Amino acid sequence: MTGALVLGVDSGGSGLRVALGPVDAGHPASTTVCAEPVRTGPDGIDAGHLLDQLLPAVRRLLGQAGPGAAVTAAAVGAAGMATLGDQLRARLPGALADALGVRRVALAADAVTGYAGALGQRPGAVVAGGTGMIALGTDLVTWRRADGWGHLLGDSGGGAWIGRAGLDAAMRAHDGRRGGSPVLLARLEAVFGPATDLPGLLYPRTDRPALLASFAPEVGACAPDDEVAAGILREAAGHIGEAAAVACPGAAGSRPDGCDIALTGGLFRMGEPLLGPLREELAQQVPQARVVPAQGDPLNGALEIARALAGPGLRLPLHPSLLFVPGVT
Repeated sequence: MTGALVLGVDSGGSGLRVALGPVDAGHPASTTVCAEPVRTGPDGIDAGHLLDQLLPAVRRLLGQAGPGAAVTAAAVGAAGMATLGDQLRARLPGALADALGVRRVALAADAVTGYAGALGQRPGAVVAGGTGMIALGTDLVTWRRADGWGHLLGDSGGGAWIGRAGLDAAMRAHDGRRGGSPVLLARLEAVFGPATDLPGLLYPRTDRPALLASFAPEVGACAPDDEVAAGILREAAGHIGEAAAVACPGAAGSRPDGCDIALTGGLFRMGEPLLGPLREELAQQVPQARVVPAQGDPLNGALEIARALAGPGLRLPLHPSLLFVPGVT
């Protein structure tokens, strides 16, 4: 793998992933993982910490690629880019130019690289469900975003939302209040220990959303035999369908060719307990929707964007915080 290459980067809560591949999408890329997640501080995402991990990883991949290998375009996708990415937008383009000689750079929110990985550069919408939940769609003119506001302000229907609702139902059963689920209470105690110990375990944690989301699979496992758990998933499906309806380009009925929607993220590995009610909600709230398989993940999406910069041109709409190209956006 020599000659002109493109660089794709995916920075998320589990770490930093890096891919280096040919401009031709038909050939595989080389990848590596930096296990330490990029830090976030008072000034947002720490650009220095990202570069300290990224540049050595890229140099290793370039060394493996052989003589003459050079990066011609790069795309960096990062969780929190839209609201915490000021440092990255200020520092990364110049740093990548100085260190790697790359002049064509795109900086994107992870929802955008997730979109590009799932649907490429065609119109549609992507619902990304994990600990949180966000829907993002485009008609290739503008972006349409719904939710993704974090577990305190939104992420309705996501893993932390489902887990919190399940734990609430368990605590209601513990107290004898309405809406409780003895089945979920039993699962709470099996996973976390005595119910009365849960507040002391949960509230001091800085990773509360992840801890809440860890209970979502328990809700899914209980749903076939527990009406309270099933009701939580039906409500989650309603929230997800609502976000998809907002993100899907064009009002209902206005696109006779339909709207492609891809579902991505670990939340949907819950399977039929969630997907069944979600199909019903999509059919009702987004009748023009056509659910399609995701082509790839956010790292594939970063490579897709970099290849577009290097070759035929970027068709996804630029945006100051969602998809930033220095000198163009």
